[in-house]
Amino acid sequence: MSQLPHVTWLRAFESAARNSSFSSAAEELNLTPAAVSQQIKLLEQHLGAPLFRRMARGVALTDMGHAYAQPIRKAFSEMQDATSELFTSN
Repeated sequence: MSQLPHVTWLRAFESAARNSSFSSAAEELNLTPAAVSQQIKLLEQHLGAPLFRRMARGVALTDMGHAYAQPIRKAFSEMQDATSELFTSN
């Protein structure tokens, strides 16, 4: 796989992983839970691996999802830090 996943898929994944909830991620991102679910489904298809276990009440990261969440969270944090440092007025 040579192409990076779409950033909106990654943002939905990062939020859902951090919140352990598609609904909470949807609220945070101003989307519907169905939209978050669809973005994560597209990401999983792109990667060829499930990232969440869907349960009757909520979701849980798979081992692969847990391993992937850490570097994705770090990357978003670094982008936020860089933006704040370079573009925030004193």
